[in-house]
Amino acid sequence: MSRQDKKIVATNRKARHDYFIEETYEAGIELKGTEVKSIRLGKINIRDAYAKIENEEVFIYNMHISPYEQGNIFNVDPLRVRKLLLHKREIRKLIGYTQQRGLTLIALNVYFKNGLVKLELGVARGKAQYDKRHDIAKRDADRRIQRELRERQKQ
Repeated sequence: MSRQDKKIVATNRKARHDYFIEETYEAGIELKGTEVKSIRLGKINIRDAYAKIENEEVFIYNMHISPYEQGNIFNVDPLRVRKLLLHKREIRKLIGYTQQRGLTLIALNVYFKNGLVKLELGVARGKAQYDKRHDIAKRDADRRIQRELRERQKQ
């Protein structure tokens, strides 16, 4: 694996089902040492993680990082609020997005890039129930078409 590769550790699959993703940003996460070790072991859950902007700083909530087993006194609260590291112009852009009605910031992926833990942050708009059903129907139709094409190629 070269230094430029991304190793995805956690994915929020529910996010793309429940939201339309308008735009994505890559953010660093301010972590303690034992948290990084725990993430390397894949002990992270971002299913309910979302971000808020407070005092021109971005914080991630509900991101669960299990305590590192050999960490003893250095372990921290698994659900603690963590600061996201973004450029000032990106934060200003995000402030503009979140002031619009219906847009929120959610965690999409956590991965290692050049040895650093990064989070893919999505600017998202909530889907209505009929949108979700439409997506499922479209996916089923695409599968049926692919199956038919494979069967025709076999003949």
